[in-house]
Amino acid sequence: MAGTPTHTVTNQPPPLAGYDLFTADRALVDAVERYTGPDVLEEVRAELSLLGRSAGSAQVQEWAARANENPPRLRTHDRYGRRIDEVDFDPAWHRLLGKGVGAGLTGAWTRPAGHVRRAAGFLIWTQVEAGNCCPLSMTHAAVPALRADPELAAEWEPRLTSMIYDRELRPAALKAGALFGMAMTEKQGGSDVRANRTEARPLAEAGTYALTGHKWFCSAPMSDGFLVLAQAPGGLTCFLVPRVLADGTRNVFLLQRLKDKLGNRSNASAEVEFDGTWARRVGEEGCGVRTIIEMVAATRLDCAIGSAGLMRQAVAQAVHHCAHREAFGGKLIDKPLMRNVLADLALESEAATALALRLAAAYDDDGERERAFLRLAVPAAKYWITKRCAPVAVEAAECLGGNGYVEESGMPRLVRESPLNSVWEGAGNVQALDVLRALQREPGALDACLTEIGRAHGADHRLDRAVKDLFTELADLDGIEGRARRLVERLALVLQGSLLVRHAPPEVADAYCASRLGGDHGASFGTLPTGLDLEAVVERARPVL
Repeated sequence: MAGTPTHTVTNQPPPLAGYDLFTADRALVDAVERYTGPDVLEEVRAELSLLGRSAGSAQVQEWAARANENPPRLRTHDRYGRRIDEVDFDPAWHRLLGKGVGAGLTGAWTRPAGHVRRAAGFLIWTQVEAGNCCPLSMTHAAVPALRADPELAAEWEPRLTSMIYDRELRPAALKAGALFGMAMTEKQGGSDVRANRTEARPLAEAGTYALTGHKWFCSAPMSDGFLVLAQAPGGLTCFLVPRVLADGTRNVFLLQRLKDKLGNRSNASAEVEFDGTWARRVGEEGCGVRTIIEMVAATRLDCAIGSAGLMRQAVAQAVHHCAHREAFGGKLIDKPLMRNVLADLALESEAATALALRLAAAYDDDGERERAFLRLAVPAAKYWITKRCAPVAVEAAECLGGNGYVEESGMPRLVRESPLNSVWEGAGNVQALDVLRALQREPGALDACLTEIGRAHGADHRLDRAVKDLFTELADLDGIEGRARRLVERLALVLQGSLLVRHAPPEVADAYCASRLGGDHGASFGTLPTGLDLEAVVERARPVL
C-alpha cells in the first residue's frame, strides 16, 4: 500500500541534501576569500564548490552511511593458510577515499594557496565522513617529516601529493599515488613515546634497519607506508616502513587485531607487530621526535580543522531542522529560546572555522613570524576547538529532539565522532603542556601570538579586558602547570575573539565577545545575554539549499 488514511507524514524537514557545502557556509567562504590571493581565488572557489556539491549530494551521503554501517574486517590469512594481514573495506570507503585524494586533500605542499584550499576542503569532507579523513590527514602530514631526508622526500613526495588513488598493495615505485599511516604509541608509553621499546637493528645497507616490537595504535593499516618510532643504537629514531618491499614481497607487518572504537568506525585502527620488519631511517639516529614533530604539528592542525567541520555539520543540521519544523504555533527557528541555542552553537562553529583557516594561512606564508605563531597557536587551537566539538554535537542533536537520537538522522554518528580529535595526536593535557614548553623555550612564539591578537586592540572593550587577563595569567608562573588548561583556554578564546572582531559581521563578533569574553554566558548553550542580534547570527549559519 502507498499509504493509509491514518498515517499522513507532515511537519518533517526535507533531507539536507542536494546542496553545496562550501557556498552554503558563509564563514568558510569568507575565510577562503580572506586568505587566498587574487591570482588563484577563482580557481580555488570553483574547486571547493565542486567538492562542496559532491559532499552535499545524496549519493555521497549514502556512501558515508554505508561505510559506517559496514566497518572494516581483518583478514589475517588467506584460504590456503598463508599470512596476508589485510583489511577489507566496504566499496563505499574506497569511493570516498578516492574522492578525497582526487580533491587534492593530500596535495597542499605543492599547490598555490595549498594549505588554505586544502584546509577548507578537509573541513568540507569531514562533514561527509570523518573516518576516511584519517589516511588523508596522515598522508598530507608525512611530507614535512620525510623532508628530513631529501632522497626519501624526492622518492615519496610525488606519490603522497598525487591526486590519484591506487588501492592495490604493490611496490610504491609501481604506483601513481600512495597513502601513509603512522605507528608511534606502544602499550607501556602512550603519549610518552620515549618509553617505546620497539628495537631497530642496523642492517648491512646504510640507513636500513630491522624492527622488532609492537605498536598499540597503527592508523590506516592498509596504507603504502608508515612513519614509525623505534629505539636504534643512537636512541629513539624515526623510520619509514613500506607495506610492500621493492621486490614485490610483503614486508613483515602483522596485524593482531582491529580496535573496536566509539566512533570513526569506517576507519581501521590496528595493533601491529614487527618481527624483523625492514625499515629505512628518516633523519638521524636519536632524533626521532625532532624528525616526526612536523608531521605531528600538521595532524594536530587537522584535528582542529576536522572538529570545525564536525561542528559545522552539526550546526547546519540543527538550523535546517528548526527552519522547517513547526511546534507550539510556529517555526522552531523563530522561538526565542531555540534561536538562542542555535545562535550560541553557530558562534562556536564560526569561531572554530576562523581560527582553523587562519592557521592554514600561516602554513602558506611560511615566514619566520608565522612559523613562530604556529608553534603556540596550533596546540592551543587543537586543545580548545576539539574540546568544544563534543558539547556542540550533543546540543545540536538535541535540537532535533528524539529524531536526533535515531541513527537515520546522522546525528549519532557526529556525536560518536566528536570526542576523537581531542584524544588523537595528544589529549588535552599533552596540548596544554606543549603550550607551556613553547612559552618557556620559544619566546618568539608568544610574541607572534600577541601580535596577532593585538591587531584587534581597541575594537572591543571586552576583548581588550580579556587580553589584559591573559597577561595576568602569563605573569604568574607559580603553579603554572596546574593552571595550564585555564591559560590555554584563555589564549584560544582571545585568538578567536581577535579574528571575529576583525573579520566577522558585527553581530557575530558582538555576541562572541559578550558571551565568551565578557563573562555573560551560562554553563550550557542557549544562555546568550539579551540585546544581541541573534536572528542575524542564526541566519548566517543556515545552509541554503
